[in-house]
Formats: sequence, C-alpha cells, structure tokens
Amino acid sequence: MDRFDELRKNREFPRNYLPNDATFDTWDRIAPFFEELERRSVASPEALERWLLDLSELRAAVDEEETVRYIRMTCHTDVPELERAYLEFVEQIRPNIERASFALNRKYVACEHRSALPRQRYFVYDRAREMEVRLYREENLPLKVEDEKLSQRYQKLYGEMTAMLDGKELTLPQLHKLLEEPSRDLRRSAWCAAVGRQLRDREEIETLFDKMVQLRTQIAQNAGFPNFLEFQFANLGRFDYTPQHCIAFHEAVEKHIVPLVRELRERRRRQMGLAQLAPWDLAADPLGRPPLRPFQTVDQLVEGTAAVFQAVHPLFASEFEVLRRLNLLDLESRKGKAPGGYQSTLEELRLPFIFMNAAGRNRDVFTLLHEGGHAFHALATRQEPLVAYRHAPIEFCEVASMGMEMMSCERLDAFYGPGDAARARREHLEEVLELLPWIARVDAFQHWIYQHPDHTRHERAEAWLALDERFGDTLEWSELPEWRECSWIGKLHFFCVPLYYIEYGIAQLGALQLWENFLADKDNAVQNYRHALALGGSRPLPELFQAAGLRFAFDAQTIEPLATRVRATLEKMPE
Repeated sequence: MDRFDELRKNREFPRNYLPNDATFDTWDRIAPFFEELERRSVASPEALERWLLDLSELRAAVDEEETVRYIRMTCHTDVPELERAYLEFVEQIRPNIERASFALNRKYVACEHRSALPRQRYFVYDRAREMEVRLYREENLPLKVEDEKLSQRYQKLYGEMTAMLDGKELTLPQLHKLLEEPSRDLRRSAWCAAVGRQLRDREEIETLFDKMVQLRTQIAQNAGFPNFLEFQFANLGRFDYTPQHCIAFHEAVEKHIVPLVRELRERRRRQMGLAQLAPWDLAADPLGRPPLRPFQTVDQLVEGTAAVFQAVHPLFASEFEVLRRLNLLDLESRKGKAPGGYQSTLEELRLPFIFMNAAGRNRDVFTLLHEGGHAFHALATRQEPLVAYRHAPIEFCEVASMGMEMMSCERLDAFYGPGDAARARREHLEEVLELLPWIARVDAFQHWIYQHPDHTRHERAEAWLALDERFGDTLEWSELPEWRECSWIGKLHFFCVPLYYIEYGIAQLGALQLWENFLADKDNAVQNYRHALALGGSRPLPELFQAAGLRFAFDAQTIEPLATRVRATLEKMPE
C-alpha cells in the first residue's frame, strides 16, 4: 500500500453515484457505469444536471486511476511493473474510455434539455463538448495509443541517462547543476558530459519524433484538418486565439525582447572577460561568485518554500502544508526518475501532487514555487462539482504558477541573506526575459514542423538553426557543435505535449502584470489572484485574466511596456 492507497481509504469527498468499494483498474469494472449513463433517460433539465454530476464523478475516478499510474511510473521509470501498469491503461483502458466518453458527449450535445440549462453556468462546458464530438474519430484511437507509447519511451530514455564525471555517475539534473560553478573548465566538462550523453541517443530520439509527426499528421487528417497545427488548436480548446496571434507574439518578442536579452548577454560576456560566450557560460554568475545554493536537502527546500509562501500570504503556507502532511511531494533527483517537473491532480481526492528533480539549485526553488502555484489552483477549485471546471485553460493555469514565481521572488529571505536574495531576484527577472525568446522559438518551430510534416531531418535542423539566428545568441560552439542543430531533442514538450508551449508565453505576460500589481498593492493582487483561481475553468480565458486584474493579450502593445518595466527594475538593482 502506498501513499495513494492510504489517501483513498478516507475520502474527503464521498461518492454519491459510484459504490464506495468500486475500483477502476480494468475496463470491465469501468464499463458498466458508462453503459448506465448512456442508457439512462434524461427527461428534464434537472435530470440532465444530475446526469452531468454523475458523469463527473465517474470521470474523476477513472482519471485518478490513470494519474496514479502515471505518477508511479515517472517516479520509478526503472521499475518494469509500474511501466507495464501505465501502458496497460494507455493501451487497454483509455481507448475504451474515449469511445464511451464520445457516446456520452454526443448524448449531451443532442439532448433537448441542454438549452434550458443556465447559459452562464454551462457556456464553457457546452462549447468544449461540442468540439470533442466534432474531433472524435474511431480510427484515431490506436494512433493516439501509439503516440503515447512513443512519448513514454522518450521519458524512459531520459530517465535512464547518466554520465561519468570525475569518476562519479551523475544524472542530467546533477550535471546541469555544475553549469553554475565558477570554474569554466568544470562547466565545460559537465556540459560536454550531459550533451554527449544525449547525443548517444540522438538517432533513437529523432526516430521517435519522426514517427510522432507522422502519427499526429494522420490524426489531424482523419479528423478533417489539413495539418496537426490546426487540429491541435481545436483539440487544446484554444477558442480565444489563433495561430496568427502566436505569430504576432513571435514578432513582438523578436522586436522588443530579443534586443534586451542580447544586451544582457553582451554585459555577461564583458563581465566574464570572454571573447565569446559558450553554452556552458550562461548559467554561472558573471562576476565569478559561487553559485547560489539555497538548500542542501529536500527537507530544507520544503521548509524554505513554506516560509516563502507564508510571506506572500499565510493561506498559501497552510495549503502547502497539506501537501507535505499527506506525502504529496516527490522532489529529489535520482537515477530512474523521469526528467522535468509537474503538478498533477488526483481528481477524486481533489488533491495535487508535485513531482520534480531537485539538485540544490536556485532554479529548483523557483520550480517548486511554480508547481506550488499549480497546486494552489487545484486546491482553490476543490468545491467545484464538475470535474471539467476544476481545470482552467492551460494559459491561465500557467498564470497561477508563473504568477506565484513572480510574487515569491520578492520574498526570498527564507533561503538567502539580503545580498543573495537580491541576486536571486535579479537572476529570475533575467531568466523571465530570456524565456520569452525561447518560448517564441519553440512555438515557431512546432508551427513549422506540423505545417511541413514531410520534412527531412536536414530540413528540420536548418529550421531550428534559422530560429536560433532569429531568437538566440551568438555562442562559441567549439565543443560538440552538432548539438546546436538538434538541441531541441532535450525539450520534453515536443515529444509529450505537442504544440504546448505558447501557453507559457501568454501566461508569463499575465504573470508580469500580476507582479506589477503585487508591487503596487500586495493584498489586492493576491485577492484577485485567489478569486480568479477559484473560478477554475468555468469562464472563458479572457474573463479569467480579467478576474485576476490582468489583460489577456500577447501582442506588441502588451509586451513593450512590460519589457520597459523589467529593464528599469534591472537597471536599479545591484549586481
């Protein structure tokens, strides 16, 4: 029995439709509930609302089963039975759930009483279900399963990657930590070890991706779309913006952010006394100071983060304590653990779980603050009865997380003295600026990939290099120069969540606005933030931004003044 089994023994939210002893580990045990909902007569608006609540309860239970299997697998990619359990769900259970869900969505969309439901309450739900019915194709189910299996293979590859350095076997996060060290020779060695290890698997990784592009293109065409880009916009529920808005974001970042980032890079080059920066020079302190090391143990990370949340608002500290008390944190980096970090919600328990790979870095603090913002979002919506509304659009979910980073960067005393706190804050603001061109580059690359699905690997490399010229830096590539043309293979999003990345750019602009509001009036900013989180996904995206006191836009008119504010703040800050 693990932490999830313990939590399920005493559910805070009791079942009303499902039997208390029902389990959902096989399709045979799940199917009768979908079948009953499909057979049930819905003879009035009241009956339809009851039907929706019962469906929501069922969806929460089966979603939680998949989430638990995913968490167990990513925490221990080296345990075969956990991998098998997750793949069993992907291959044998999820396709049946999608078929049954489509039948229920179709029943809902066709129901004569749907129009009698309160419009304000059900507008967002309605349009989402209509889109799901429009997109569903039976022939896509096995293609989605294959795509998921390729994604899992990618995560397994990266979870197993280690490299030797000075006689020690280190994971990639542990090697990346060394890129912050003052010794340039050590940084170069660590960078070469990490990159060299990834290049060993380049052929398999690119082959995986070739197959993914083919599968995704076929999925889009089966659904009647000319390419996966247009399909995925619909599939991700991007009702409030289009690919053209993304292109406007790319252009605004290129005009207003890239020059500022290049100024910062040139300043770094001068401070380090180098003729040219190399890839291993970008994370170290430019003045040669030792790297910020805010904690040595995971316990220290948790304690410090709790104190930061307390300083932002006591409610956040109390909610973070829930995660710690219920053992809903897996934070340390170790061999056999999937890369990256995430927050995932246990839908029936209505509790968040945070996963990351901490290695003692300043970036780790911000990762936990980020995932903490997601967790507070999940906790803010616990009383929402419809599981679909317990999740906001991703663009606003990332405001919750990035906004928490921005507010917290003003309250880092738990980890640092005044000098290092200012240094960490400066590093974060610079990283925010540097992130925006990277987001534009990743998003533009994905646009190109799926608009040119028959591209060759050479053409793909050329497209990536062209975007480097547009959004990147002039670096020295004396070591492993081939990495420059394929560095995208280390970005999990290309493989596991296709076309998911512009959300970070939209959200970062919202988070910067929240930061401005926080500096002007902390209490009001936090109050608006909390109010918007509690809405979950019950309102359209622009209204969620508005509820938080933010403007939903990602064009030059929005970006230019935010860039000016960050520049002015950096100019006033000490080194």
